[in-house]
Amino acid sequence: MTDFELPAGTFFDLAVVHLLTTATIDRLRVLYPEGRFEVRRFRPNIVVATGPDEEGFVENAWIDHTIAIGDEVRLRVTGPCPRCVMTTLAQGDLPKDAGILRAAAQHNQANVGVYADVIVGGTIRRGDPVMLA
Repeated sequence: MTDFELPAGTFFDLAVVHLLTTATIDRLRVLYPEGRFEVRRFRPNIVVATGPDEEGFVENAWIDHTIAIGDEVRLRVTGPCPRCVMTTLAQGDLPKDAGILRAAAQHNQANVGVYADVIVGGTIRRGDPVMLA
């Protein structure tokens, strides 16, 4: 069904984990203020709240690095998360909006977030620190 290998017994787009930062969502809102950029459009596994000094597509700098979440979890960021037309479709009260994908394409090669592989699994909790390891 796909041109790439998936973990046995699963069906993921390209990776097991999709990370997205609040900085990326905020940047897209600035670039296309008419759009409703909400996390649920992009379906990430993990949303990382970035500080006020972090702006733009900050997770792009995480590619090929390891991310530590809390005391246990370690993820290897493998690449950008390319988005498709699914992000533009109506979902609940979110309207259909082709500008959502257009903004990502014009300003970040249609990438919204990054993909990662699990190096060390464990439990993560809301508020756990996220650091480049």
